[in-house]
Amino acid sequence: MTENKICCFTGHRDIAPMHMRRLPRLLERLISEQAENGVRIFRAGGARGFDTVAALAVLDSKSKYPDIQLELLLPCRDQTSKWDERDKRAYEYVLEKSDSVSYVSETYYKGCMFVRNRRLVEGASVCIAYYDGGTGGTAYTVNYAAENDVDVLNTYDMLNEKRIFGGFF
Repeated sequence: MTENKICCFTGHRDIAPMHMRRLPRLLERLISEQAENGVRIFRAGGARGFDTVAALAVLDSKSKYPDIQLELLLPCRDQTSKWDERDKRAYEYVLEKSDSVSYVSETYYKGCMFVRNRRLVEGASVCIAYYDGGTGGTAYTVNYAAENDVDVLNTYDMLNEKRIFGGFF
């Protein structure tokens, strides 16, 4: 593990309903653990699903750790153009409450998501993921993190275990 105090998030857009009930509480515990270990910057990619749940958990954790920051590293300014209104509202809330926002591109282009995913990982010491073992952007990011000696904590696997952190969910 490097001396950097940055945590990034990556995960699928679709979260199993049985996981969604417990995921916010698990993220709260993992963020608290990372904050206690000196992590002060938490990076999210602004996608629907796990990215949004993780960003909201960081924002909620600011009441306990007011010095932590939420950085949004976004692929393009128009990424929400085809989203439904509910997802857009959540996105706008996270965007408004985040500490910093940067974009890979003004508009979407093939590959901007992968550039965003690499930037999420660069300089991080830990990556909190929701990864089910499939292919796609989350697989790419998890593998990129592992290849760059970033510790990966997979909430998907944790949620499939019966015991988590010495307690039951």
